[in-house]
Parts: sequence; C-alpha cells; structure tokens
Amino acid sequence: MPCGKRQRPELIAPAGDWACLTTAVAQGADSVYFGVKGLSLRNFAGNFDSQELRRVMEYVHARGKRGYLALNVVVYERELTKVRAILGQAKKAGVDAVICWDLSVVRMAGEQGLQVHLSTQASAANSRALAEYTQLGISRAVLARECTLKDVISIQKSLLRENIVCELEVFIHGAMCISISGRCFLSAYSAGKSANRGQCLQYCRRRFLIREVQDEQEYELGEDYVLSARDLCTLDFLDELLDSGVRACKIEGRTRPPEYVGAVTSVYRRAIDDWHSGTLTGAKKKRYRQELAQTYNRGFSPGFYFGTPAADPSDGGAQPYRKQYIGRVEKYYARLGVAEISVHKGPLRIGQELLVTGKQTPAARFSVEQMQQDHVFVTQVEAGQRVGVRIPFPVRPQDKIFEWSMEKKAKETP
Repeated sequence: MPCGKRQRPELIAPAGDWACLTTAVAQGADSVYFGVKGLSLRNFAGNFDSQELRRVMEYVHARGKRGYLALNVVVYERELTKVRAILGQAKKAGVDAVICWDLSVVRMAGEQGLQVHLSTQASAANSRALAEYTQLGISRAVLARECTLKDVISIQKSLLRENIVCELEVFIHGAMCISISGRCFLSAYSAGKSANRGQCLQYCRRRFLIREVQDEQEYELGEDYVLSARDLCTLDFLDELLDSGVRACKIEGRTRPPEYVGAVTSVYRRAIDDWHSGTLTGAKKKRYRQELAQTYNRGFSPGFYFGTPAADPSDGGAQPYRKQYIGRVEKYYARLGVAEISVHKGPLRIGQELLVTGKQTPAARFSVEQMQQDHVFVTQVEAGQRVGVRIPFPVRPQDKIFEWSMEKKAKETP
C-alpha cells in the first residue's frame, strides 16, 4: 500500500490510574482506556471514581486525545441502576466511547447517546456477528483474542465488500489470559474472586506441588507458574497487521506501573509512525523489541495471530530492573529546575538513576548529577535528610522517587 494512502491507526494505551494516564499521553498515545471503581475488569488497578470522569476527560481533551470508559465486566441484575448512573456521568463528562459487551450496557449507553465499542469479551470473530452488533449501535469492535492475522484480513475485506460500517481494533502487546480474555473460573472457584469481575488472583501463574496418591510421588510444576502464557508482542509482524486496515491498536496493561505503560507506549508510537511513513525496517523492529525486553515481561509470543500458540509457557516473569522507593518531592523550583527531595530510604548518591512518578507527572527517569544541602554540593545523602537535586524535567510536590537499576539482562524470546 503506498505510504500516501495509509491511514495511521489509533494507538490506545492503558490508564489504570492518574500516573499511567499522564504517562501514556506524554509518550504519544492517541487515546487511553480506563475503568471505574467497582465495575472494572481490572479491579486491582487503581481505577477512577465515577466522579473523576470529568477531570479525566478534561485532561485528555485538552491535549487532543480521546478517552474510553471500559465497562466490560459481567453485570448482575442488582447493578443495572448503578451502571445507568455511571453511563449518565460518562455522558456528562464527555467520554468518547464506552467499551462493553453486555447487551444491557450496550443498550443503556446508546440511550445516553454514547459511542459504543464492542469489547473483546464478546469474542466476536466474524463479519456476520459484527453486522448484527452494528444494528445495536456498535461503531467499533475489539476482535476476539483468538483471531489470526488471516482472520483479521478476511474480516476487514468482508466488512468493506458488504458495506458494514464497523471499525476494527486489535491488541498489539501485553498479557494474555491462558483461558482467553478472562473466560476462566479457577480464581472464582479457589477464592471467590472472579476473573470476569476483574478480580483474578492469577493462580495459573503460581507454583504448585502435585502429589501422586498411589505412589506418593511429588512433582513441582513450574517456577512460579503452572500455565502462565507469554506476553503478546506484535513488533515482528506489526506492518502486516497494520496493512490489514485495522483502525485501532490497543496495549494491554491497566494493572502495570506507569514506567511500563510509558516504555511500551513510546515503542509502539514510534513503530506505528515508522509504518505510516514507510520506514519500519527489520533493524528498527529488532531495536524496538530490545527496548521492550527491558520492561517487565514473561517472554514474548505472537499470540494467536499465526494460529494456536505453541505449548511454551513462560518462565513466570522476567524483571530486568530493580525499583526501590527512595523518597518524595517536597518542593520544586521551576526557574532553577531543582527539586527539594526528602530521602526516606537512603543513601541517595551522585550517579544513581532515579524514576519519578506522580498523579500529574508522567513517569520519567534521570541520572543524579548535582545535589546540594545548604548551598553546598554533596555526593551522598542519608535517610531522614533533605537535599536539592537538579532534575531535567518538571516535577510536583508529593511525586514519588525510586532508585532504578538493571539487575540482569532481560530474557529475549526467539
């Protein structure tokens, strides 16, 4: 496809809390998706109070971005009134679309005049299903996770041929559920915490001891996992996926920390822009993949895009860095570019790499080059002291400071 005719797809990043939201926006996401407390499929994320929706949307709209409310949990009879109230608040806040699949939510969102995007929880995997959903007001569909690349291409061609107006959205990076999109009852059965209500305790990623009754043999399964799937990574074939004509690309990760959201969003922002300009080369893909390997991952997989993933479980998680709390920002002197930091866990030394995150401060790292106490340059500060540190970007009072160091080479998956 000639570069001039390519439509740049929308890059959608996860926003589990304010820090992730601001970081995703700062790193180039076109839009963010988020949940509300109590009715989120990522219930262990920070999420937002429904009263915060107006502030969230004012923030993203002021920066030319879009915001989508994920309301894709299983909804019980007793919750219908609550859902209707949340949708009313979403409409007043200016939410750009609601991501859902429960037909009651689809109907109520439409009654509020909200755009509706079909969640992957609906497992829509063919054009005829999408045709039916468009009759209910669906304008975009997040395809079923088990769709292959050939499926995506075929569905897109069918939509165009049959003049069915429905944008396609696909996942391009992040965790994959071993039972496909949360259709698992292990957590609910074992602890009463349902994956379909955003409360999965991820028993599949724990170590289990299996004992044979007859011979009393014992076997330890995995190293922190039983069935844990590798993380989806589409960089190797991103150009083929985008060539299919998908309208939006989504990053999974509403329970991940802001530095993860920032790193992954930054990589895919550059990769998509390269594809759009016709400059996404094999060398760039390799370099971007190496960057992603420096973030938390369970090893990389192409997911279902080329058929059922091989029986190749992850190693339970690769953490290539150490993140340790140091202290917080007390004051920031914008003219000087200096922050007064209270050190809660020392020592803090010249040369350390620090990570800063905050409710309104995008996650970012820097190396400590200068520190002062009482206008005297120092090289080390102990816990319980305060120190002035030059920081190359704006920060805010109450922002948290972490020491950031690489512990081992990130594991790469062929």
